[in-house]
Amino acid sequence: QVQLVESGGGLVQPGGSLRLSCVASGSIFSMYVMGWYRQIPGKQRELVATVFSDGSTNYGASVKGRFTISRDKDKNTVYLQMNNLKPEDTAVYYCNGDGTDYKDGPRWNYWGQGTQVTVSS
Repeated sequence: QVQLVESGGGLVQPGGSLRLSCVASGSIFSMYVMGWYRQIPGKQRELVATVFSDGSTNYGASVKGRFTISRDKDKNTVYLQMNNLKPEDTAVYYCNGDGTDYKDGPRWNYWGQGTQVTVSS
């Protein structure tokens, strides 16, 4: 069993910044991908950013140039630095992790419980 716990959400004014953190714990041998997704009520969950074990990253089109994902592999932690926030960034942000319990073991995928980010004046 793996747990992902997010922190860092809150209320911020347009143009402001927030940093989200997500710590993965439990039976983890290797984390292949960690990432952030977001969801607005009534809409599908969408990709924000992912970071792979080799350090490569992928961003959703709406956040490119404003958000930066990073990862501490030793701590199984992923961060999302969000700058120049806009009201349309308001959503629940979910952490996601994809990995294995042991070498060459089956892949699993887990979600965190989500953290609310509200951008409003």
